[in-house]
Amino acid sequence: MSFRDFLQQAEISGDLVTIDKVVTTTFEVANVANALAGRPVLFNQIHGYPGWRICANPCSDRKYFSMALNVPIPELVHHLAQANDHPQMPPLVTTAPCQEVILNEVNLYQLPILLHLPQDAGHYIASAVIITKDPELGRNMCYHRLLRLDKIHFAARIIENRGTYNAMQKTSGDLPIAICIGVSLPVHLAASMGPPPGVDELAVAHALAPTPLVKCLTHDLEVPADAEIVLEGRITRRQTREGPFMDLTETMDVAREQPVLEIDLITHRRDPIFHALLPGGLEHKILMGMPKEPTIFAEVNKVARCTGVTITPGGASWLHAVVQIDKREEDDGRRAIAAAFKGHGSLKHVWVVDTDVDIFDPLAVEWAVATRFQVDQDLVILENQPGSSLDPSGKHTPGQKSRTAKMGLDCTIPWNADKSKYEKGKYGAVDLSQYLL
Repeated sequence: MSFRDFLQQAEISGDLVTIDKVVTTTFEVANVANALAGRPVLFNQIHGYPGWRICANPCSDRKYFSMALNVPIPELVHHLAQANDHPQMPPLVTTAPCQEVILNEVNLYQLPILLHLPQDAGHYIASAVIITKDPELGRNMCYHRLLRLDKIHFAARIIENRGTYNAMQKTSGDLPIAICIGVSLPVHLAASMGPPPGVDELAVAHALAPTPLVKCLTHDLEVPADAEIVLEGRITRRQTREGPFMDLTETMDVAREQPVLEIDLITHRRDPIFHALLPGGLEHKILMGMPKEPTIFAEVNKVARCTGVTITPGGASWLHAVVQIDKREEDDGRRAIAAAFKGHGSLKHVWVVDTDVDIFDPLAVEWAVATRFQVDQDLVILENQPGSSLDPSGKHTPGQKSRTAKMGLDCTIPWNADKSKYEKGKYGAVDLSQYLL
């Protein structure tokens, strides 16, 4: 299901909000999309950009991934884990919607790139999926925020010692790159999952849902055939100032010297839809956090029977997780805590609960803490651990891994306890239509 196919489905389901009022890319689109957080919104008229539309929030709720993949929400983690473990090579096509329009004369000012916040360094693309090739490991797909510098250049935030950065170290001269905007929800998930080096994220995407590819026109790269927009270019050896820009934790990331990208060609679909992702918003959080759930799920299953994992938006969808286990041994809760931290290295706090607790309901999780957790017996504290650079309360030393303290709460029923003492009473079901006439 392509990006625009999903929008059609969201319209049928009643989830899509359509706005026909003329809006501007300077603050207005971002402000309106933020006010409609959790709802896909399609802006049909963009001031100064005739023929373009902008969509925000398509990935802002788990139910949209459930719709796009035709998988129930509780089964998403299993579906992602299966695709991660069993990638499938996508087919290559010769003609593709993403190349219906070819712009040889590049002018980035013709794209409706947003200015999100007054504190931002400029107009940013935050939704782009980036495709490169490592000379040794092959194709890689990930995200880099892009600050528009002029008609043909971006500055890109490229984190050290990860896929794109490592490929740059192995390449003499410029590194070819494809920037894809308006890709399917499965492609977004695959780009976020971070499988081991050498695993092709586009093959993970194809295992999630059919993802045909097409060759770029100027470089030896393949891109999703149904993407709305593709920018073909190169990461140069030049650097410039990039930032500030709001990050996942809704705090402003600092300015740094970062690589300059040069764009050689733009292709797009007819009547293109520009995907605008709000930094720090629900979409940003879910795309960062949800793809890490399968790795936590896999690690916990090595030591206990894991039945569910969710990374919570209250923890910036990066620092907090709830793990559900079918407890079969006394120490399963503590083992699950240790495994969860192994499964997601940036995790800071984790709650482990029983199978009768709805991990997607914060009230249910808090109830488990209140009724099944004793701080002097069930709390695990780990000092001076590797942490996330996104946590403003952590210890950050330039050139070194961030450090933090971590906490795990075993909120499962005590092993030798009378389990009936911990169970909720249940009222009987009624048909309210018989009473509310």
